[in-house]
Amino acid sequence: MSEGLIRDETGTQRLVGYVLDVGQPDRRARCILDMDERHLNRHGVLHGGIAATLLDNASGATASLTVDPAGRAPFLTISLNTQFLAPARAGRLTAIAEVTGGGRSLLFIAARLEHEDGTLVATSTGVFKRVPERA
Repeated sequence: MSEGLIRDETGTQRLVGYVLDVGQPDRRARCILDMDERHLNRHGVLHGGIAATLLDNASGATASLTVDPAGRAPFLTISLNTQFLAPARAGRLTAIAEVTGGGRSLLFIAARLEHEDGTLVATSTGVFKRVPERA
């Protein structure tokens, strides 16, 4: 991770502590979190809301990369369906997304959240809408 990183851009990003990597040659954004006790639920594993946040951010940034090489063009989440597959404990998590379809204003995006040990923690599919530019 180095060039193409987005840090501390939003309040949510600062609160949760993730980093967006929008600088990969495959034009697929990564949302990376070094998970610790702040991100756990009462059962001592990753909170589902945090997992969904990582998947959503990787997906939205991937949508942005379709129109903006810096990955900052705004897209809104229209829907996000999340499947929780395995618990995750402390360590690095990476959500990576890819465009699976769509057109000029709506994109369909699938994402995966993996723990650094290779465990597939969660997946998502979503619909993302480009925010129109103001005149």
